[in-house]
Amino acid sequence: MLALLVSWLFAMGTYLVLQRTLTRVILGLGLLGHASVLMLQVVGGRAGRPPLLGPDSSQEGVSAPLPQALALTAIVIGFAATCFLLAMAYRSWLGTGDDKVRDDIEDRRIAQEIANTEGKYQDESVPDGDEEILR
Repeated sequence: MLALLVSWLFAMGTYLVLQRTLTRVILGLGLLGHASVLMLQVVGGRAGRPPLLGPDSSQEGVSAPLPQALALTAIVIGFAATCFLLAMAYRSWLGTGDDKVRDDIEDRRIAQEIANTEGKYQDESVPDGDEEILR
């Protein structure tokens, strides 16, 4: 049941991160963070004795400290990324009154030029006057 919950959280988080609205990206990042922490806790196994061992104690039934440390690290990184994205969303809201990420016109123009030149130069011959473009 927990594996299904983790997979659902990862799927919903990925779907939200791929949206164009910054609030959905923030919510998706939160879901991805919670999914990773839950996955690390599930992988860690059942709860056991603390990993602090004395001189005469055996290592049977001791819980693994590594998944707990990784979960704590994931929580801290997720919190820092959420704070950064909240600051970006706030600045976007102040500047444009909206938190939707717009397309960059210059980026579209460059991508179109690359697509045009790749289609033009797939054969080995170079048309006259286009040697400067290839340099």
